[in-house]
Amino acid sequence: MLPAPVVAVNPSPESERMAIFKLDAYVLIIRGKDRVSFVDGLSTNKIEGDCSTVFTTTAAKVIDMADVIDMGDFLALIGHGPYKENLLAHISTRILGQDITLGDASSNNSVFLSTTDIEVSNVVTKRSTWRGWLLVAPNSEKIEATMSNSEFAEYRVQNLIPHQGFEITPNVHPLACGLGELVHEAKGCYIGQEILARMRSRGRQGKELVRLANPVENATTTGKTHSLAIVRVR
Repeated sequence: MLPAPVVAVNPSPESERMAIFKLDAYVLIIRGKDRVSFVDGLSTNKIEGDCSTVFTTTAAKVIDMADVIDMGDFLALIGHGPYKENLLAHISTRILGQDITLGDASSNNSVFLSTTDIEVSNVVTKRSTWRGWLLVAPNSEKIEATMSNSEFAEYRVQNLIPHQGFEITPNVHPLACGLGELVHEAKGCYIGQEILARMRSRGRQGKELVRLANPVENATTTGKTHSLAIVRVR
């Protein structure tokens, strides 16, 4: 449970009807006076309150895309469940002498993505993100998932939204898989920063995420009429 009031902010692209998808997500808790600078120094976006960011390797390949929720006295990191162990291994070895405590609240919470702004109880943490409204709820709170995997795929295709395990994988850098907006252009040093900055300055990011009319060769996500694919930049 994340003990914070409900917050409603500006929406990301919406589907035509309200739908809720249950994410396979982890919930990590980062405490300590160095928590903001710690996450800021390890990820692509500038950490100023709630945001989304990408953790990358020294080769600028994706470890995970995570939503950062500023809960006042701690940060919550919401990312893709199957990527949790790799992310923990990456960040835990870099604490060094910083005032940082890592916790894992994944087993106590469920995470959902709503395509529209909905009313939730005061035990549910709600934030607007670039993908939709993120809902973090204690397991005691019953939220019904109304969106199937295929419907979520269609929502993502129509709104050009990448997702872990499909477009966002350890084989790509964030500029290639549709996460360029989460790579802050004016930010200082972080792991993978030099490579990403060089790609941008030289206009050589190599690949990009696009939506194309079906049929699509090597599609990463297939929709009814269009699909997503990562293609070489011409």
